[in-house]
Amino acid sequence: MQRFQESASKRDFARHYLDYLATLMAKLDCGVIERIIETFLAAGERGSTIHFLGNGGSAATAAHFANDIGFGTRAAGHPPFRVRSLADNLAVVTALGNDEGFSEIFVRQLEGVLRPEDVVVALSVSGNSPNVVRAVEYAREVGAVTIGCTGFDGGKLRGLVDIDLHVPTPKGEYGPVEDIFQVLDHLVYTYLKLHRRGRL
Repeated sequence: MQRFQESASKRDFARHYLDYLATLMAKLDCGVIERIIETFLAAGERGSTIHFLGNGGSAATAAHFANDIGFGTRAAGHPPFRVRSLADNLAVVTALGNDEGFSEIFVRQLEGVLRPEDVVVALSVSGNSPNVVRAVEYAREVGAVTIGCTGFDGGKLRGLVDIDLHVPTPKGEYGPVEDIFQVLDHLVYTYLKLHRRGRL
């Protein structure tokens, strides 16, 4: 990440990094974020399940997202959001990875469970993770709504999803993209929490 290597001090490094994040956030399409919020609200009202998935840091964000949406938004008079993070169960993930191959760990968890009214949220910085792509392809076959969060050039995932949140960055800049994914989580979660508590 050449842009940060020219920092004269640790303070300069911190400032350059934060300024870069601000630049990336300013480029986000708020119309896409609005569609994500609306999709989650509709899913919550009809009792649909929102399935989150990703690998590595994106798996951690998927788990965080599911926790925030599923438990942080609870309010009297509203059914809780039904959420699921597909990377969380180590026994399931390792069994599927060992027996059927790592590319199958998400799609096998969706088979027979995913409904057309459900939502699949796929987080992949490269957009090319085979297990993520396989899961989204299956979701499209079922007719579920698909949301993709990507970085770099978006990879294959950008062309597959119904709602595409893209953070355009040079290849290799995983950290800043994952930072933006986490901001998206907290932005959406905060809106849903306030909305359900009658403050929006």
